Amino acid sequence: MYEKHFKGPRKQPENLIYGIHPILEALNAGKDIEKILLSRELRNPQVREITAAAEKLEIPVQKVPNEKLDSFTKANHQGIVAFVSMIEYQPIESIILDTFESGRQPMFIILDRITDVRNFGAIARSAECAGVDALIIPSRGSAQVNADALKTSAGALNLVPVHRSPNLKDTLRYLKDSGIRLIAVTEHGSTDYGTTDLTGPVAFILGSEEDGISPEYLKLCDERIKIPLLGTIGSLNVSVAAGIIVFEALRQRNN
Repeated sequence: MYEKHFKGPRKQPENLIYGIHPILEALNAGKDIEKILLSRELRNPQVREITAAAEKLEIPVQKVPNEKLDSFTKANHQGIVAFVSMIEYQPIESIILDTFESGRQPMFIILDRITDVRNFGAIARSAECAGVDALIIPSRGSAQVNADALKTSAGALNLVPVHRSPNLKDTLRYLKDSGIRLIAVTEHGSTDYGTTDLTGPVAFILGSEEDGISPEYLKLCDERIKIPLLGTIGSLNVSVAAGIIVFEALRQRNN
């Protein structure tokens, strides 16, 4: 017997706002917005005002079919919806300054194109348990901080500072200039994570499960480390890899 799958109506996301004026008000109020979806059929003159404000705030804007917007809400969305972030993003300058001033050696996790919200939430949970000082994500091509991410993180996303970078390459350079060592975690790494000194100010970069860390970011890294694998599968789930690395760093620091 074959199992039948029926798709019921999608529940409206808790962090969804819709309509031209509510979204304009949210932008003008400086709310942290994950992304904005515009109907391809939308011709309202205020769209230009919205897209200009979003560009200034470095918020991704995507044009989609009207049916896509209908799938999020049954209300009159006027051809535009936005997702308000469920956390407050932190400036990277403040994160670094606060960490050093507290007397801690910074330990950050940088996520390059990690789009699965459950992986993102699981990484945040491991990060909080290991005392990681911040998560750094790009403003585009990153998992949305939604209810699923918060649930998977077991509340860690409300505890670990998150920086959303409009230009990850510039952020990496800023970290290096601040005395933080960039370490790429990749199956193509040259040294074993267990034999690498992970004490001192560090930022671990983990990349997409499809194609790893972007070459432009790899070039900026001070070291490339790997987790030895004895099986036939070529890589670990990214959240598992993140947990292994941060707890090895914690072990070394405690010793």
